[in-house]
Amino acid sequence: MANVSAEQLGSEPIGKLLIRQSVPASIGILVMSLNVLVDSIFVGNWIGSIAIAAINVVLPVSFFIGALGMSIGIGGSSIISRALGANNTEKALKTFGNQITLTLLVTVIMVALGLFYVDTLIPAFGGKGAIFDPAKVYYRIVLYGVPFLALCMMGNTVIRAEGKPKFAMIAMIIPSVGNLLMDYVFIYIFDWGMAGAAWATTIGYFLCFAYILYFFLSKNSELKISLSHFGLDTPILKEIGSLGFVTLARQAVVSITYLLMNNILYGLGGEAMVAVYAIIGRMLMFALFPVFGVTQGFLPIAGFNYGAEKYQRVRETINTAIKYAAILASVVFVGLFIFPAEIAGLFLGSGPDMSAEDLATNAYVLEHTPLAMRLVFAATPIIALQLIGAAYFQAIGKAIPALLLTLTRQGFFFIPLILILPHYFDELGVWISFPIADVLATLVTGYYLRREVKRTLINSEG
Repeated sequence: MANVSAEQLGSEPIGKLLIRQSVPASIGILVMSLNVLVDSIFVGNWIGSIAIAAINVVLPVSFFIGALGMSIGIGGSSIISRALGANNTEKALKTFGNQITLTLLVTVIMVALGLFYVDTLIPAFGGKGAIFDPAKVYYRIVLYGVPFLALCMMGNTVIRAEGKPKFAMIAMIIPSVGNLLMDYVFIYIFDWGMAGAAWATTIGYFLCFAYILYFFLSKNSELKISLSHFGLDTPILKEIGSLGFVTLARQAVVSITYLLMNNILYGLGGEAMVAVYAIIGRMLMFALFPVFGVTQGFLPIAGFNYGAEKYQRVRETINTAIKYAAILASVVFVGLFIFPAEIAGLFLGSGPDMSAEDLATNAYVLEHTPLAMRLVFAATPIIALQLIGAAYFQAIGKAIPALLLTLTRQGFFFIPLILILPHYFDELGVWISFPIADVLATLVTGYYLRREVKRTLINSEG
């Protein structure tokens, strides 16, 4: 898990390099995912299953604003990787300075709007009935910490673009550990309920920001920017925006998906059905951490070697990343298929002090979650091709195909499916939309990736 210099991205063996880049990313994503998972288990056991549903309502709003930072980070990091590969250090520095300025401007404005429209946004995302009040408490507090989250997401991608995955991993671990510790103190000891869960999350974001700030101010970073680099540069902003829009569009579609899913499921089964989706949503974040880790490790290697015109290494990186990710996705699939009931049970509290209403809700959730989880993850073994394929176009700076392929699964297939199939198959129609969308998106991505490799990489080698 040692860090590498930017130059080593173009010289070390691909298999070894991908492991060195992906393992820290996977560990970081694992810890962050465990944070979301354990946080939900704590909330479910110490506050109640309705509280899990409340957090699920808030997540798409806060994550969308945080994703603004990630989109600026990934868009800019693609430029930085290619600039370092082409020995254009000044462009890399200017890009990083513009990323910081842009992240601060955009996220502060979005947080202000999010707080102003709080009573409109929460019901729109499914925060109705008993879910509304706890969701509002959680939402207000977490939103104050979202600018720090955005800066963390932006900075983390830049750290990885520098070839420092170990530091990126630590940056992802710090807020997760801090959040879980604060959960115990604020929820279990102080009995602050939803407010405690929200403050724990916000403090975790700030701790992450403090560490990332330390990294860039220390000698560990190769990007030593000055005040002149913070001035916005129109050509760089356009390139950041075109590439970052891919990530932002993906998160926007995710937020729309949460909005639709929470409302559709609320109509089918009330708060308890939203809680089922909340559990499955946590597993979607957690279970695929190794696949997402490989994808994150893939990006700087592909971008650097493409910028250096080492096309054979780019092809090898694509093939190796797909192979590693497919193997890991298959392992995840087996585990989820065998143990869905046991996984669902972790999120549900029990005991003599629980009300009859809570016990009935938990029984409903435990009954409906296993089948839903199996269906949602049914096509998991093949998603590696879709994720790596879409990431490749982003890594090499081709924004339009990256955007279209990123939106293929949820935007072009999944959303239409969940709007149509529940009318014919009720709850089952919601869950079967997941694997159908996965299969269709993978077929489309595989076709375009193969065509692009043949046109750009193989022909360039010849």
